[in-house]
Amino acid sequence: MTYRLGVDVGGTFTDILLIDEETGETHRAKTSSTPEDQSVGVLRGIERACAAAGVTMDEISEVFHGTTVATNAILEGKGARVGLVTTDGFRQVLQIARSFVPGGLAGWIIWPKPEPLAALEDTVEVVGRIGADGSVVTELDEDDVRRKLGVLATQGIEALSISLINAYANPDHERRVGEIAAELLPGIAVSLSSSVLPELREYERTITTVANAAVQPQVKKYVANLESQLVDAGVDGKLCILRSDGGLVSAGVASDNPVNLLLSGPAGGVTGATWVAEQAGFRDFLTFDMGGTSTDVALVQDLTPRVGRETTVGDLKVRATSVDVRTVGAGGGSIAHVPELTQALRVGPQSAGASPGPAAYAAGGTEPTVTDANVVLGYLPTDLAGGEITLDREAARAAVKSIADATALGSVEAAAAGMIDIVNENMFGALRLVSVQQGFDPRDFALVAFGGAGPLHANALGRLTGAWPVIIPPSPGVLCAYGDATTNLRDESVRTLVRRFDELSDDSLLEILQELGAASRETLAKEGVAEADQRLVYSADLRYHGQGFEIPVTIDIDSFDGSGAGIAALRAAFDVEHERLFSFVLDNEHELVTVRATANGPRPEVAAPVLEDGDGDPAAALVERSAVWVEGAEVEAGIYDRARLRAGDVVAGPAIVTEMDSTTLVLPGHAATVHPSGSLLIRPTDPPTPGHDDRKEN
Repeated sequence: MTYRLGVDVGGTFTDILLIDEETGETHRAKTSSTPEDQSVGVLRGIERACAAAGVTMDEISEVFHGTTVATNAILEGKGARVGLVTTDGFRQVLQIARSFVPGGLAGWIIWPKPEPLAALEDTVEVVGRIGADGSVVTELDEDDVRRKLGVLATQGIEALSISLINAYANPDHERRVGEIAAELLPGIAVSLSSSVLPELREYERTITTVANAAVQPQVKKYVANLESQLVDAGVDGKLCILRSDGGLVSAGVASDNPVNLLLSGPAGGVTGATWVAEQAGFRDFLTFDMGGTSTDVALVQDLTPRVGRETTVGDLKVRATSVDVRTVGAGGGSIAHVPELTQALRVGPQSAGASPGPAAYAAGGTEPTVTDANVVLGYLPTDLAGGEITLDREAARAAVKSIADATALGSVEAAAAGMIDIVNENMFGALRLVSVQQGFDPRDFALVAFGGAGPLHANALGRLTGAWPVIIPPSPGVLCAYGDATTNLRDESVRTLVRRFDELSDDSLLEILQELGAASRETLAKEGVAEADQRLVYSADLRYHGQGFEIPVTIDIDSFDGSGAGIAALRAAFDVEHERLFSFVLDNEHELVTVRATANGPRPEVAAPVLEDGDGDPAAALVERSAVWVEGAEVEAGIYDRARLRAGDVVAGPAIVTEMDSTTLVLPGHAATVHPSGSLLIRPTDPPTPGHDDRKEN
């Protein structure tokens, strides 16, 4: 037998999922993360998962890893000290940045502008200039380059980024500066903008290159250390790292381009949700990942997550392809409070975190959190994880009582219900950002809920969005690790052109696309993926001529068949997307800015688990009955052990379904049907809204 391993490192826990490739059987382990050296927690989790499965380390064929090393380096301000080389006259490119200030009117008064990742004193200018057409305007002065790099050598920089004007059109000057840097600054990691982001716009290209340099030393050290420890532990399998766009790259490629890993963690969740939804027979769905501090949401259409061209982490926004994930500060640890000025109940974004955590954890926390509200309402049993975790209901009630006393809600239960309603509305707002605001009706999608807290709130979010069914995957708390283990290798090649459509022909554009496709194929070929097993996807960033922003559009390569219909099809696709987003189109000429080719390796052949058939009656899984507070009254709910449920069993609400890493709440008027793949499909038992609940599984 061979096994593949998914590893997801979060801020609090490291999740390990070991999958038998032949049967689809899974074995999981959850262990505390070790921020000082994440590889320690990873190895500990792998050992536990292997012990639970009764397998040896050498039976693991591949290790797929979603990591937060790059993310944490940015959020915690612990990136390397970066030196920046710019073109003469562009030294303050990071300080000028873009004139955008978050917040409302006069937000600039209270907004502290973040410090650039490369300080001004660590930035130098070199003589030499490339034109926008790629021609050499001013020859590179190599003596000047050596002098300026000599200055940086005395500054104590730990990484170097080189971003020269118009390098996307001609990288020769950048490459030569990089060669000189290798001579004068041995051992210093060098990032070239023409390699990291060969695209238009000098600020975006520069900040992305600097971010790559800032996290590169930490990522490279971590990946090398993890590879070494895996080998020492007897794991012969190949290590791959999850990118922000949900694809995998080899450990070496990840070390060279760590800026593409900034959303590695959330991307794993979306990828895992895609796998689960496909097994359940749904191709269009929203994802809802609720953890302890925040909630991540995304939209997947035809089993393809929508991707964006920007990645945001904290105050940093870089130009890197990533799954279009939106985050809101709402989680199980979100703290409820009543501001004196408004006397209106608020929940989050402040969080109790893992320490001291919610009051129910009995670890010193006293502030009322969403978890405490769920305990008060009876949604969370006091014994979790097979009895390993015991929640203190009285401590939770005492915490929530402070909200009841500060408002006119009256009872502790009413205060807890108010907290749950507010946090649900906050998460509903995030789901609207990826659906309604993007021109999609959420009622046309299913809703996949996961994360430790997601299944508790999923049924309520289904009611708010009208997205049915609500899909609760098996082991929702470790779904990100499942996503890591069930995705494919991926690489992308990009070129900026800036050409009006009347300056292009089908043949000229097809030639460029084929060149990019060959370049992206080459990377996968080096990883042993045969060309016949690769799939190419082409896309372009388009705009109307004179427009200040672009919209990504998928290119139908089959339309470039020699009939001259290729560019016409691209024009029509852009107009459709523009109208969907903005409800109008223009007569202006279209303009192509950037084209890209993405090579995808084959999806792993992992057998989907299949539950044994049941008779529809979940009585064998019933553990006990308990009182819960729903819609202003106390009612009795059945508590079920998910491990005992069988395919076809129907759990009618109100009900609570417990498992090792999460708890699912089924509200009155709804029922959860157990799918053969193991997912719970929650739907209303009341008559559906006409025209919106008639979708069928594929």
